Amino acid sequence: MSNKQKNQAVQYKRLSMVSYFLHGSVHFFVLSILSSFIVTLSEMFMPQVVRFMVDNVLGADPSQEVNTVGKVMLSWGGLDYLKARIWLFAVVLVVIALVAAVFRYTVNLMNNKGAQTLMERMRNVLFAHIQKLPFAWHMQNKTGDIIQRCTSDVDRICVFISEQLVSLVRIVILVIMSLTFMYSMNIKLAIFATFSLPVVVLYSMYFHNKIGSRFGECDVQEGVLSAIAQENLTGVRVVRAFGREKFEKDRFEAQNEKYAGLWVRLMNLMALFWSSGDFISGLQVMLVLVFGTVLCVRGEISTGTFIAFISYNSMLTWPVRALGRVISEMSKAGISIDRIIYIMNSPIEQDKPGAAEADMHGDIEYSHVSFGYEENIPVVEDVSFKIKAGTTFGILGGTGSGKSTLMLLLDRLYGLKPDQGEITVGGVNIEDIKAEWLRRNIGIVLQEPFLFSRTIAENIGITQHNMPIEKVRRAAKIAAVDDSITQFAKGYDTIVGERGVTLSGGQKQRTAIARMLTQEAPIMIFDDSLSAVDAETDAAIRHALKENLSGATVILISHRVTTLMGADQILVLDKGRVAELGTHEELLNIENGIYHKIYDMQMKMPEEEEVKQNE
Repeated sequence: MSNKQKNQAVQYKRLSMVSYFLHGSVHFFVLSILSSFIVTLSEMFMPQVVRFMVDNVLGADPSQEVNTVGKVMLSWGGLDYLKARIWLFAVVLVVIALVAAVFRYTVNLMNNKGAQTLMERMRNVLFAHIQKLPFAWHMQNKTGDIIQRCTSDVDRICVFISEQLVSLVRIVILVIMSLTFMYSMNIKLAIFATFSLPVVVLYSMYFHNKIGSRFGECDVQEGVLSAIAQENLTGVRVVRAFGREKFEKDRFEAQNEKYAGLWVRLMNLMALFWSSGDFISGLQVMLVLVFGTVLCVRGEISTGTFIAFISYNSMLTWPVRALGRVISEMSKAGISIDRIIYIMNSPIEQDKPGAAEADMHGDIEYSHVSFGYEENIPVVEDVSFKIKAGTTFGILGGTGSGKSTLMLLLDRLYGLKPDQGEITVGGVNIEDIKAEWLRRNIGIVLQEPFLFSRTIAENIGITQHNMPIEKVRRAAKIAAVDDSITQFAKGYDTIVGERGVTLSGGQKQRTAIARMLTQEAPIMIFDDSLSAVDAETDAAIRHALKENLSGATVILISHRVTTLMGADQILVLDKGRVAELGTHEELLNIENGIYHKIYDMQMKMPEEEEVKQNE
């Protein structure tokens, strides 16, 4: 099994997914954690310095035990030396604070570098994976939702790992070290300080599932909202043309209200969660303060010890509260990871083992092909025909008869199962041909072509890096769009608006035809791609194609008989089945044939219009 196949065989789970994305950024987070440990250690020593100063220097009580920090400072010159230089304690505290500040800066720096590196990798990996997913997958998933997963969900995961996950490690260090110092000073008081820990963990776990489920609802509805916005922005001309602004506005507002309502419910739950944490933390601080004061008055602990204990307790209060935040954010990040896992676990399009780069100049043959987009609902049934290499083949049929489906199957945008027949090129099953090679050698122009928001020259020359303008213009002339382009103020440097809104329908189709021609593929498909041009331009393009595409196999799909009548063979589809097949003359000789009826109807329409004009 190849590495590519091994990688595809992996079914990611949350931990393996995060581990995979952390490649290249994990060292930043490790450095951040190490720096965080030094910050925590520095903060732990500061109360001990204050404790020694209060109990042994200012208090000068010989019965008070000297802590480790005090022993180090006494080695500088003794107790009298330190009493005469109290300012040394301020210097020590400032130095410790500076060390903590430097490493706190390192924590933030490493976190930010790690987060940006992680985010870059996640976006690159996701984009590359989405590019390899089958066409059918894209048809089943809304663009707005995919974008939302690749933006909001990626950001949420990165924020959780760089902030919450690193904080979790620091919280554990703080809790362990704070409790160690507290228990070493007074066990009774330390027990009061510890009581809140299991309570916080228990109620945080209780809220964890509730927050996760509600956030999951919010995330799904945000995807729906993004999809509505994306559809309206890309289809703004249709919305305006049919006066649907109010309808779309109301639809957006209704979804937005639903989305906002879910967030309000989530925030109500979060408010209860945080207020519970504040209450428990406040209760813990109060108990430590009251009980510590009692012990101090009784003489069971010294004033310095009590001050140090209060400092450690305040350090403990923050991580205890932060632990609840980490758990709640973990719920959100878990939902986002699951949404990313859905994309990464979607199987990419792969060639069969042993797939080769076959000769694409041979005959194309459909043999007993049946296919449906939904189970048990066939679009084409038992279709068989052959297209001779280098000929022009026409396909005619009503809406939904399966014309475009046949071409999508040829380009392997949808795959055939073994029991659905086969399609061959030069006698080789297309399933045994590499998909990249197959599509590179099949040029296709759809009825509604997509143009990128770039210059016209870039759109036409997209099939080749830095395509010479001469080649671009030659293709544009064959497609009968060169004259229109040169009339623009910037000519071929004119920026095409999003989805080609700068151009008319006919200009978009002809630009797409020119783009396909630069591919110089041995098989060229025109899927009703001349529907938006007038009959005269249609004829001119077909004439230019015939003169310039000698040797190429051309497949024309159209509703116009005039577009197809010059083809070497014409296939007529009816409800997904082959109804008629032959030349223009042969099909006209079939009495009551579908082709004959369509021909008569379309030929009579111009005559009737001419009679009306004469009247």
